Amino acid sequence: MARGRNRRERIAEAFDEFCDAVGRALGAADGALAAAAQAHAEAMVEMWMRNDGLDAALADPELRGLFDNPRLARPVERMLADRAAAIAPWLETGPPRLAEILVDAAPGSAGRDPAEWIGRVGRADGGGPVPSLWTIGTGRIGTGGPGFPVAVPLLDESHLQITSTHDSRTRAEAMLESLLMRVMSYFRPGVVALHVWDVGQFTGSLPGLYPLTRTGLLTVHDPGRLPQLLEELSDRIRRVHTRVLVDGHLSLRALAEADGVRTEPWVVAVLVGNRSALREDDHRQLQRVARGGLACGVQLVLLDVPMTVDAPMETVRLDDEGLASTSMTGRYVTVEPEPRLASGAVTAACHAIADEHENWRNRIGSFADLLPPPDNRGQAHSAAGLRAPVGFTDGRPVDMVLADASPHALIGGPSGSGKTNLMLTMISSMAARYGPDELEFYLLDFKEGVSFAQFAPGRRDQTWLPHARLVGVNINTDREFGLALLQFLADEMRRRAEAAKSHEVTKLEELRAADPDGRWPRIVAVIDEFQYLFAERDAVTRAATILLEDVARRGRSQGIHLVLASQDVSGIEAFWGRAAIFEQFVLRIALPRARRVLAELNDATLGLPRWHAVLNHESGIRHGNEIVRIPDATGRGAPGAAPVADSGVHAVQRELYERHAHEGRAEPRLFDGSRAPRFADLVGELTGSTTPARSAGEAAPRALVGQSIDVAGSAASVPLPAAPGRNLGVLASVGRDAVQVLGAAAGSLAGQFGPGEVDVLIAPLLAETTEPAARLSELFRASGHVTETVALDGVRARVDALAAEVTERLGGAASRRPVLLVLYAADAADTKLEREGTESMRKLLRFGPETGVHVLGWWRSVQRLRALLMMSASIDDLGAWVALDVQGSELQALAPGMAISWSPRPGRGLFFDRAQHAAPEVVIVPSLEEP
Repeated sequence: MARGRNRRERIAEAFDEFCDAVGRALGAADGALAAAAQAHAEAMVEMWMRNDGLDAALADPELRGLFDNPRLARPVERMLADRAAAIAPWLETGPPRLAEILVDAAPGSAGRDPAEWIGRVGRADGGGPVPSLWTIGTGRIGTGGPGFPVAVPLLDESHLQITSTHDSRTRAEAMLESLLMRVMSYFRPGVVALHVWDVGQFTGSLPGLYPLTRTGLLTVHDPGRLPQLLEELSDRIRRVHTRVLVDGHLSLRALAEADGVRTEPWVVAVLVGNRSALREDDHRQLQRVARGGLACGVQLVLLDVPMTVDAPMETVRLDDEGLASTSMTGRYVTVEPEPRLASGAVTAACHAIADEHENWRNRIGSFADLLPPPDNRGQAHSAAGLRAPVGFTDGRPVDMVLADASPHALIGGPSGSGKTNLMLTMISSMAARYGPDELEFYLLDFKEGVSFAQFAPGRRDQTWLPHARLVGVNINTDREFGLALLQFLADEMRRRAEAAKSHEVTKLEELRAADPDGRWPRIVAVIDEFQYLFAERDAVTRAATILLEDVARRGRSQGIHLVLASQDVSGIEAFWGRAAIFEQFVLRIALPRARRVLAELNDATLGLPRWHAVLNHESGIRHGNEIVRIPDATGRGAPGAAPVADSGVHAVQRELYERHAHEGRAEPRLFDGSRAPRFADLVGELTGSTTPARSAGEAAPRALVGQSIDVAGSAASVPLPAAPGRNLGVLASVGRDAVQVLGAAAGSLAGQFGPGEVDVLIAPLLAETTEPAARLSELFRASGHVTETVALDGVRARVDALAAEVTERLGGAASRRPVLLVLYAADAADTKLEREGTESMRKLLRFGPETGVHVLGWWRSVQRLRALLMMSASIDDLGAWVALDVQGSELQALAPGMAISWSPRPGRGLFFDRAQHAAPEVVIVPSLEEP
C-alpha cells in the first residue's frame, strides 16, 4: 500500500511540475506575443507616417486615435526626431538662400517690403526682364524656426487661384490687394490694366484701387456681366494672335524679348466668387481664356472661383485661421500672408499712378519713339506677316498689321489731313523693323508730287532705301504705269504660287519653311491717289480692275499686300458692283474728315483733330476703332521750322543705307513721269553694252523707239530682221518729239553693226531737220559706218536708185548688205517723187526689208502715209509705227479691227508692232540730249 501511495505522489508532483512548466511557457509566449503586437503596431504606425508624411498622418482623423495612444508614442517621437534632424541643416541655410533668390527673381516692388515702394510709380515698360515671382507672405516649417519669403509666378508665367473660408475671406482679399499693388507699382502706368468682377458686389472688391478707374487702368464689371467680360478677353486673345503675333513668335513675351519693347499691355482679370461653381457656359469660356490667355498677356486671378483647367495655375489655400498653403511650397510650409496695407497708403499710391498715367497719355510721342531699339532694327521676321507701329494711343505705340487676317490696307483722307505723313511713317517704321530680304516696297504716287522720290537716289542726296525696289512719281498722266505694277504683282503672285505648288505648300509662310535657301520677301505695294488709275472708262480701267481684284483676293497667301490711299473712294465707278474688292481691304485707316473709308455707320473721323487717324483692323466696323496720333515723320519739327536732313524718315533711310547698300543690292528704279529717259541709258539697256557690235548669227538688230511703261523700265524697240514689213513709221504733225523718236530709232542701230557693215542714207526733207540729221550722221560715222545725206532735190533719184537695187537683190544679182533709209518728214517728198518716185518708195516699203533695206521715216499726216500705202503697197508693209500727236480715231486705218483709244500726251507715243503686239502700247519719248 505504501508503495502505491508513493507512486501516486510522485505522479502528482511530476504533473504539478509539468503544469508549472506549461504555465511558465505560456506566460513567456504571452509576453512574446504582446511584445510582437506592440512592435507590429509601432511598425505600422511608422509606415503610415513615412508613406503619407508625418503632418498628413497626424492630421488624418481616422488615425488620430492611434496617435493619441501613449503606447504608440515612441514611433511618433522617432519620426519627429528624424524630421528635426533632417530639417535642422536646411533651416540654417535654406531661408537665407530663398531670400537671395527672391532678390533676383522679384526685384523692386515684386519682392521688397511695402514701405520701400508704396506710393512710388514704376518705370519698367515690360520690354526688359519681368519679375518671375511676386511676394505674397512669409513661410515657415513647423511652429518655430526662421521665416522665409514666399512668392508666386504671375505675368506670362501662370494664373493664380486663391481659395479662402468664410473666416479667412478678409485676409485673402488683403493678400490679393497687396499683390495687385506690387504689380501696378512695378510697371510704368499703362503697361498693366486691371479688370475686376465680383459676383456679390456691383462696385466690386478692392475699393482701395478705385482711383485707378479715372484713367482706365482699372475697370469694374457688373456682377451680371461676366459673359461680356469673358468675351472681351476672348476678343483680345484673337486680336493678339491675328494682329500682333504675325511674325512667328508664339507669345507676347517672346516678341518682347526679340524686339526689346512690349507693345501690348498685360490684362489682369480678377474674378471674385462665392465658392459656388460658375454657370457651365461661363466655366467653359473661362477655361478657354485660361488656356490661351498667358501667351497673349491675359492673366487670371481667381478668388473663391472653383475651376479646373489644363493651363499653368498656381494655388493658394487659406484656412480658418488665415494661414495658407501654396502649390509653390507644398503642404509642409505654412504661409502667413502679408498684413493688409494701410488703406490711406493704397489710395494715395493709386492716385499717384493714375496721375502719372494721365501725364504719360498726354505726352507728345515722337517719330523716333516708334522705331525699335538700334540693336534690334532689321531683326524681325516677316514669314507670318508684317507689324509695325504708326502712331500712339494713350502714349502707347499702336501697330498696323498686314497679315492673313488683314492682308490689305485702305487709307483715306482729304488734302492736308496728313495722308502723306502717315504713309512715310508706315514705310519707315516697317523698314526699320524688317530687313530688305524680309520686305520690299513698290511705291507709286499718282498725284503731281514727289512724296516717295526721297527713297530713290537723287542729285543732292545719293542715299536710298534698300527695301524700295520701285519708286514712281508724277505719274498722274501715266495710268499705264499703275496697270504695269498690278500686272507685275499678278505675275509675281503666280510665280510664288507655282513655287509653293512644287513644294506642296499653299502659303508664303510654308514656302519659306520648305525652301529656306530661297528669297521670298513680303511685298508691300503702296499707291497714293490710286483713284487716278480708274479715272477713265477705257481699257486701262477695265484691265486694272480685273488685276486689282485678282491680287487683292489671292495675294494674301503669297505675301503680297496692297496699301491704297485716296482722298475719296466713293466716286470710283469701276468699283460699283464690285464690293468684293474692298472686302479684302480689312485694314482701314481714316484721317480727319475721310469719307467712305470706314463702314457706312462709322463716323468716327468727323471729330478727329489733325495728326490723328482711326486705325481699324475690322473692315471699318465701329467696334474696331483705335484713335491714334500720327507723329511728324519729316523731321520738320515745329511749324515753320527748317527741315532737318538727318531726322525722321531721312535719318532712318541714311542708317539703313549705310547698313545695307554695300551688300551688292541694286538701287530702286525711279520712274518720274516728268522726265524723259536718256537715249544712252535705253541703248545700254537694249543692247547690254555701249559698243554692242553684232557678230554673224546673232539676233536681228533692234531699233529703239522709247521706253516702255512697265516696272522694269525696259526699252521699247522694233526688231529689223530680213523679213517683209520690217519698216518703222513715226506719225506726228509737230517735229520735236518725232525727231527724237526717229533719231533714237536710227541712232540705236549704229552700235549694233560692226564698223562699215551697214549703209546709211539720211534724208532731211525739212530745213529744221538738217541739224538733227547731221548729228545722226556723225553718230554713224563715229561707229565706223559710211553715211550719205540727201536733200529734198536729190531724194527722187536716190529713191529710184535704191528701188532698182532692191529689184536686183530680189533677183539675186546683188549682195544683201544692210541699208537704212532714214526719212525726216517723208511726206515732204511727195511733190518731188511724182508717180514714178512714189512707186519706187512703195517698192522699198514692200520688198526692201526682206532684202536688207529698211525704211525709218517720219510722216506728218496719217492720211498721207495711208495714201502711200495703196495700190502696190499696203499697211502691212509698215510693220511698226509710233504715233505722237495723233488722235486714236485717225489711227484706225493703220490697225484694222482694233478700237484704238488714244489721246495725245506730251512726251508719250502710241507704239504698235504687228510682229510683237496684240494691241498698241504707250511708250515714253526718249531724250537725245546729254544731261
